[in-house]
Amino acid sequence: MAPKYLIETAGCQMNVHDSERMAGLLEQAGYEATEHAADADVLVINTCSVREHAEDKLYTRLGEIRVLEEETGARPLVAVTGCVAQQEGNALLKVTNGRVIDLVLGTQRVKMLPTLVNQALSSSFPTIEISPWDNVSFPLGVARRTDAAKAYVTIIEGCNDRCAFCVVPHTRGIERMRARQEILDDVRLAAESGHREIQLLGQIVNHYSAPDRANYDFADLLEDVNAIPGVERIRFASPHPRHTGEKLIAAIRGLDKVCKHIHLPVQSGSSAILKAMRRRHSREDYLRLVDKLREAIPNIAISTDMIVGFPGETREDFEETLSLTSAVRFSTMYSFKYSPRPNTTASMRLADDVAEDEKTVRIVELQALQRDIQASIHEAMIGSTFEVLVESVSRRRDTEMSGRTMGNVVVNMPGAGAGIGDLAHVKIERAGAYSVWGQITTGSASA
Repeated sequence: MAPKYLIETAGCQMNVHDSERMAGLLEQAGYEATEHAADADVLVINTCSVREHAEDKLYTRLGEIRVLEEETGARPLVAVTGCVAQQEGNALLKVTNGRVIDLVLGTQRVKMLPTLVNQALSSSFPTIEISPWDNVSFPLGVARRTDAAKAYVTIIEGCNDRCAFCVVPHTRGIERMRARQEILDDVRLAAESGHREIQLLGQIVNHYSAPDRANYDFADLLEDVNAIPGVERIRFASPHPRHTGEKLIAAIRGLDKVCKHIHLPVQSGSSAILKAMRRRHSREDYLRLVDKLREAIPNIAISTDMIVGFPGETREDFEETLSLTSAVRFSTMYSFKYSPRPNTTASMRLADDVAEDEKTVRIVELQALQRDIQASIHEAMIGSTFEVLVESVSRRRDTEMSGRTMGNVVVNMPGAGAGIGDLAHVKIERAGAYSVWGQITTGSASA
């Protein structure tokens, strides 16, 4: 009987795709997937360290594995991967007294997972591999994609920007570009296997510059992906405002498969805080860019990331975040209270001087404003028909399906009329702050 594996994933889309890659590598090595840790021979915990308490969640899970061992006399081999593994390294073993963890695998060594699992199985001591690696190529066709409708395709690993709050340059390494031809081969294979939406991933995805073709940038890549048969939609995450120029805007406007939605992290509405964050754009720069985008693409949806309570943020600074949010009217927002992360400029040089209670007040206020904006945007959709890519069964009702518009709005609909991966025309009848509901129609999209 084949040995079994289980991968548990936290964090961003890139982590999800790393898990798909690790799953494929383990299956290539003869393992079969299971959904239960008690049945697994290998348990991979793929961690995220972007937010505070990520390490605590890992330690809680390791404690549960220790209880499993005490109750049954056995446990799977435990491999900790992802950003916490890269960030903490040997320190993970000290915290757990060398128990429970058998393998610590860094973000740049994913391809070594099966080899290192075998090494750990025959060793009396934990195996640690967190050293950097410049080679970002990956065997074509190995990733075990978990989403039937969309496929993640990484184009950049690492980041050179070193925003003051961000741990990514430490956990993911310096910026390394994947070869253009390898990316296009990966997209082509995903499309041939039925994935109708491609999501291009990178820490600063629009900083892409092909290592195998001169003067070839992210807009050029979008054009080539747009031409691949079988691809119906193209999304990307996350671009940086300062790399969003005229050529990229023209590509979003002119390429029919590129979704008219851009996730454009701003992080704060205050130029003073943006400078302290080392974001390299001001409030005014961002608003000018929004104006350019909406002038070129009137129906574009703009989403963002926002941090409240960054060191030095006054109430006046926060009011500027509220006013920018009102001015831009983001389609969605991922908002967070600032928390110091190891090895970041902010944690080493800036005092975390905004009280936790005040951070909570600010995040609640910001989220209430954004919720009202989203509800208003969604209510304006009622009566119009949108093309929706059906992605899954609805989270709330197993009799309904769920998908997204080109503008990334979540649409729920009766389940009888479309299957996962279908493109359906849906007339919107009801709206809430986080999604809309409609009926599948035979007519064409009107918006």
